[in-house]
Amino acid sequence: MAQFDLPVDQLRDYRPQIAEPEDFDAFWAATLAETRAYDLDAVFEPVCTGLTGVRTWDVTFAGFGGHPIKGWFTAPADAAGPLPLVVQYQGYNSGRSLPHTWGLWPLAGCAHFIMDTRGQGGGAHVGDTPDPVGSGPSHAGFMTRGIEEPGTYYYRRVFADAVRAVEAARSHPLADPARTVVLGGSQGGGIALAAGGLVPDLSGVAVDVPFLCHFERSLVLTDSRPYGEISAYLSAHRGKEQRALRTLSYVDGVTFAARGRAPALFSVGLMDTVCPPSTVFAAYNAYGGDKFIEVYPFNGHEGGGVFQQAAQLHWVAELLGERERMPCPVGGTP
Repeated sequence: MAQFDLPVDQLRDYRPQIAEPEDFDAFWAATLAETRAYDLDAVFEPVCTGLTGVRTWDVTFAGFGGHPIKGWFTAPADAAGPLPLVVQYQGYNSGRSLPHTWGLWPLAGCAHFIMDTRGQGGGAHVGDTPDPVGSGPSHAGFMTRGIEEPGTYYYRRVFADAVRAVEAARSHPLADPARTVVLGGSQGGGIALAAGGLVPDLSGVAVDVPFLCHFERSLVLTDSRPYGEISAYLSAHRGKEQRALRTLSYVDGVTFAARGRAPALFSVGLMDTVCPPSTVFAAYNAYGGDKFIEVYPFNGHEGGGVFQQAAQLHWVAELLGERERMPCPVGGTP
């Protein structure tokens, strides 16, 4: 594996023209209005995980179409609240996993909510949320579901779910709605960008090696899946390229990034053949708020891994005024 995309000095100034639909904002306003026509109906059921330092709740809330979406809400065992809130989205084909998985952010003193991604969960992490407009949890193949029309496209439902996930997590009595960060990697990064563009009062957005960005370049620069699913579809459905690209223009992370205003922390791997660096920088350079990007020159889609998690911990603590509660100074060592 080698660096295959633009040189990093060109990446830092890469600002492509993105085909933005004229009715982009109206489309999403109508989508969220349709989604909010259903009561949020967030239910938090305590669960026993065997962990003594963390409390966990099994969550169900109404997402797009009123469909029940699952998640886990976790908090420090002795917390009285209100706590800074971190809402996290999962990578491609991953579900919410098992509840004992999510200890990092509660141990940092935050409330944490992980959203199950509808229909996914047949890969590294199991899922519990079917997509009634598709199938139950399955193995990949989500990129082309409903791709012929923006209104039927799979990620319209997922992005609406993501906004409702923030609303559901904020409704828990231990969460502080005024201190809310959304984050995710790969697909989760793309979903976090969408949430950042659709939820106007977030405190921060953390985006690692984001997927779902700059489709027109991604589809011709890499044949790795998941982008390769679209390429395979178009190789069979000849002549539908423009129709598919029109649909994808309504979910492009670059367009959502331009609407983001909360401070943002990005990351990119310069050897990433799944989410090419130029597509990540297209979103980063378009981002509308204060921002910083961590660049990992010799890493692929794994990006910064645990090193990036450490950077996020310090960034969130400083961003949300929690610096004095950390066991070591920001930028220091234990």
